[in-house]
Amino acid sequence: MTDLIRTWAGTTPLVLDSPHSGTFYPDDFQHACDLAVLRQAEDTHVDKLYDFAPALGVAWVEALFPRSYLDANRNTTEIDTSLLDGAWPGPVATDPAVLSKVRLGKGLIWRSTDGGLPIYQRRLGVAEVQERIERCWVPYHAAVAQAIDAAHARHGYSLHINCHSMPAVASSHATDFPGEAHADFVVGNRDHSTSSPALAELICEHLRALGYSVALNHPYKGVELVRRYSHPASQRHSIQLEINRKLYMDESTLEPNAGFDGLRAHLQTLVQRLLTVDPRGL
Repeated sequence: MTDLIRTWAGTTPLVLDSPHSGTFYPDDFQHACDLAVLRQAEDTHVDKLYDFAPALGVAWVEALFPRSYLDANRNTTEIDTSLLDGAWPGPVATDPAVLSKVRLGKGLIWRSTDGGLPIYQRRLGVAEVQERIERCWVPYHAAVAQAIDAAHARHGYSLHINCHSMPAVASSHATDFPGEAHADFVVGNRDHSTSSPALAELICEHLRALGYSVALNHPYKGVELVRRYSHPASQRHSIQLEINRKLYMDESTLEPNAGFDGLRAHLQTLVQRLLTVDPRGL
């Protein structure tokens, strides 16, 4: 564990990570917008929804820093150069699909909130951004890679769930589908490129049987963490799981609501189900 990452080692084939639930705002952030507005970007309480996992032998990796400070679910090439006070010395993505989030202000370092409000009233130093990468992105990705490698080495396969939450309705600058009302869950495997289709469908079916509405690969397909650490042909399966925040919290106050405990119990049944699954037999 570094000062901005929390990890628990596992003994099972299952690895969970939460890159966006961090609530520690470093002093060097120096954001200009109100903290209460900025906090709307968090996957608040996702870490608590899965806090049963380590006791089940599930590996856990959690970012303590907020996603608006640095988004660990982005590639380090997703640099918004308009934020910087100088030339970026490293590679910068040019693929229009990759840059879609940068255009929305949601690159590796966020430019604006989900509602389009500017986060900074200053240019960021190149060295400042490089320091965030070294302090946050590098150790977070190293921890996820190590946990998945260890799970695969122990069992011959690994199951990785990238844990997120989403607003009930998409904000103006959050996705390419502003104003869309979200399902209770969105299961994403980048159009079946990061896990077997059967594993994604198993998760969908389990959640639907519990009474939830579930969408597959829309509007969230999964991003860098499932892309980078998956290889289904080698039995390394990664899936992004988005939970609608209305199920467990008040989106205005960020306080847990009456649905929190029931949702947590249902997530535990999903994790327990995944612990019985060998994807080689699906």
